[in-house]
Amino acid sequence: SARLPSNNKYYQVAEKLGHLLGKNGFTTITGGGPGIMEAANKGAYEAGGESVGINIQLPHEQRINQYVNKSVGFYYFFSRKVMLTLPANVFVFFPGGFGTFDEFFEVVDYMEQGHMRKMTIVLVGKEFWSPLLNFLRHQSCDEVHSVLESDLNNWKVVDSAEEAFEYIKDAPDLPNVCIPGSMDLNCQGGTDWIVFRIMAELVDGFEFLTRINNNVTVLGTKSIFPGSLYYQAAYETGKILAKNKMTAMTGGGPGIMEAVNKGAFEAGGESVGINMRFEREERRNNYLTKSTSFFFPFVRKLIITSPAKFFIFFPGGFGTLHQLFEMLTLVETKKIPPMPILLFGKEFWQPFLDYIHRLHVEFKTISVDDENLVRVINRPEEIKEYLR
Repeated sequence: SARLPSNNKYYQVAEKLGHLLGKNGFTTITGGGPGIMEAANKGAYEAGGESVGINIQLPHEQRINQYVNKSVGFYYFFSRKVMLTLPANVFVFFPGGFGTFDEFFEVVDYMEQGHMRKMTIVLVGKEFWSPLLNFLRHQSCDEVHSVLESDLNNWKVVDSAEEAFEYIKDAPDLPNVCIPGSMDLNCQGGTDWIVFRIMAELVDGFEFLTRINNNVTVLGTKSIFPGSLYYQAAYETGKILAKNKMTAMTGGGPGIMEAVNKGAFEAGGESVGINMRFEREERRNNYLTKSTSFFFPFVRKLIITSPAKFFIFFPGGFGTLHQLFEMLTLVETKKIPPMPILLFGKEFWQPFLDYIHRLHVEFKTISVDDENLVRVINRPEEIKEYLR
C-alpha cells in the first residue's frame, strides 16, 4: 500500500525486511512510491543495498521516494507490471489496496497458466491475508473448482521480516534474460525480436478492435459446465446483450465464456472471443462470430479490457480476480473513466465484499469511494438497467 504511514506496523516490517535484503546482497524492487514501497526501499538503501523503484505516472502525482538509487517510470500499468515481475526471484506482498491485489493475482494467475515460472510467494500479515485465503478456499476451490488448494498451500504467510527472510534467503538467482538455446517461446529470436512481436500483437489487437462496437466484457471461470445455474445465467446474459445490440466479449474459452458466447450467438448477436494461445494452439469455443488470439498475456489482457462499456464478473479464480482488480485499479487511479463493474452471484461474492469493506474500515488501504466501485447482481435481467 502507498497509504500506510511510517508509524504503521507493516511499514516497520517492510523497512526491516528491506534492510535484511540489502545487507545480504539482494536487490529490492518496489513500485517506487510512498508507504510500504518507501519502507522497503529505505531499509535496503540504508543497508547499502540495491534499491529500485518501478514507478507509475498517475493523474494525482505519485512521487519516487527518496530511498531509490535506480528508477524508471511508466505511463501504462500493464507495461509497468511486466517490468516489476520479470526480474523477480521471490515475490513479497504486504497489505495493500486494489493495485496490490492486481499485482498479486497477475503473478499467481501467470504462474498457474505457465506464463511465469513458479517462485516463492510470501504474504506478510496473517490478519490481512487470511480472509482472502478463506474466500479462495471456500468459494473458488470448493464452490466453483476454479483454484487448486495446493496452489494456496504453497504461499508462505508470515508476520515478521525475519520469517519472510527465511523463505527468501536461499532463493536461487535465476537469470532474468534469455539463455542461448532456450526452448522458451519468449526467448526465441533475441530481445529485439521479442519487442517486435509484442508491437505486432498490439497493432493487430487494436486493429481488431476497430471492428467491435458497443462491447460488454464478461469474465468468469472455465470450470463451470452446462447444466449448472451459473452456466445458465451466463447463457441468458449473452442473449440479453445480443437482444440489446451489444457485443458480448469473453476470453473465448470454455465454461462461463462459452455460455455467454453461446447465448449471444444463438440470439443472432455479435459474439467475440479474445483467446490465449497455449502450446501454439488456441483454446476457443464454437460460438464466436469474431475472434483473435495472443501469445503475450499482458497484450491479450489489454485488448480484452480496452473497448468495454462495462464489465460483468461471474465466479472465478485467479484469472477472474486478476482482471477484476486491474479494472478497479484503473478506475481508482483515474487511468480510465468510471464504469459499471458488476459481480454476478451474491452467494459467491459476499465474502469478497465483506473483505473489501475491511480494507477500508480496518486496514485503511482503500477509501470509501473505492469500496463502492462494484455492484452485485443476482439475475441476468438486472443487466438491462446498466444497458440503459
